[in-house]
Amino acid sequence: MLESLSYSEKQELAALLAEQDRRNRQNRLATYRPYKKQIEFHKAGAAYRERLFMAGNQLGKTLSGAAEAAMHLTGEYPDWWPGRRWDRPITMLAGSESYELTRDGVQRLLIGPPMSEEDWGTGYIPKAAILGTTRRGGVSGALDTVTVRHASGGASTVLLKGYDQGRSKWQANTVDFVWFDEEPPEDVYLEGITRTNATGGSVAVTFTPLKGMSTVVARFIMPGDDEGAKYRTVITMTIDDAEHYSPEERARIIASYPAHEREARTKGIPSLGSGRIFPVSEASITVAPFEIPKHWVQVGGLDFGWDHPFGAAGCAWDRDSDTFYVTKVYREREATPIIHSAALKPWGAWLPWSWPHDGLQHDKGSGEQLAAQYRGQGLNMLPERATFDDGTNGVEAGISDMLQRMQTGRFKVFSTCREFFEEFRLYHRKDGKIVKERDDVISASRYALMMKRFAKVKPSNTAWAFTDRKVV
Repeated sequence: MLESLSYSEKQELAALLAEQDRRNRQNRLATYRPYKKQIEFHKAGAAYRERLFMAGNQLGKTLSGAAEAAMHLTGEYPDWWPGRRWDRPITMLAGSESYELTRDGVQRLLIGPPMSEEDWGTGYIPKAAILGTTRRGGVSGALDTVTVRHASGGASTVLLKGYDQGRSKWQANTVDFVWFDEEPPEDVYLEGITRTNATGGSVAVTFTPLKGMSTVVARFIMPGDDEGAKYRTVITMTIDDAEHYSPEERARIIASYPAHEREARTKGIPSLGSGRIFPVSEASITVAPFEIPKHWVQVGGLDFGWDHPFGAAGCAWDRDSDTFYVTKVYREREATPIIHSAALKPWGAWLPWSWPHDGLQHDKGSGEQLAAQYRGQGLNMLPERATFDDGTNGVEAGISDMLQRMQTGRFKVFSTCREFFEEFRLYHRKDGKIVKERDDVISASRYALMMKRFAKVKPSNTAWAFTDRKVV
């Protein structure tokens, strides 16, 4: 076809194509086509004040944050848009770990290449909508503010910040929207929320969780009974959700990362690096629920708690293959033995329960031992605290046993045990010491594993009970 065109026609076609490319480059927002997980992130903005989008590297999390930020700043929303809308100009705070990283990430995606001013307008804010910019001193190519034309006729403003300057730099009178790209320190995050109080604004966080568990991550993943949890949500995007990668490319990318970073970089699961206590993949220990064979023995484990949650685990042991299974879990805080026992008795009155040394402590109110209180509520408590066969009860030994079983395929967890996996992902060491937080179900499972020698086959009747050291 091109051969049939005259020279002047070819010149005209080239000019048209160049103009089309220029328009596309200067209105990138019009070509944004999100994947399902990105749409889920956007949609959540209409229902939740705080959103966390955790995703692996190069899966589109920052791109999604930039596209949404541009929509709010311009008031230009596509027909498919399911999220929150502003029909007036807004003030926005946006940034990353430092001014340099904000320039190279947030600013680049919103405005265009930081070192090429003639290309400003090739980010997600259309060139025609950029009314003005102010520069930041001391950081080459970095902007301090961008003023954006809003569809209503007024002007929005985005203030670009860095976490390394501290919370005071995130203070402003009031803002409507805050976008944190990469995980912020807690004080910076809380300052951002505070800036939206008066406006009823929204906060969005997009990052790959390479720093592992932090207060900000825990705020979303394991909020406990925090009343504010109903205003927060988390969306996780894995490499399998990134439609631009072929199966072969996904396999190559996954294999390129070291094992301890693989789940964070490809699945958005918080990485705990060398401090992770169980450095095995979640998939390697997960099994679909199945009916426990009648000849398998079962045992339960309890971890007492009040301000930190009370945890329980129901477990089964296949003695033929020496494989230990966590089949059901329970976790609740600030509840009495009556409440916990009522929740656990349906698991079976015959089920023997292992428990830790603090079960020997006396309740300040009744003076009765904790273990005795649960026994009095009908749980089949083992007569002694959890120990190994040799009478020891070291935490490190118990963790080592669990880890060795995980590594050799002899420790499995039903996929329905959500609370176990929440803790599994975050269980880590700091300065060589185990962080004793959010480990209630894991601890209960460890006590059950320690006392598996007392596990019992589920009887045809429910008359089983422990009295002192006898089974009747």
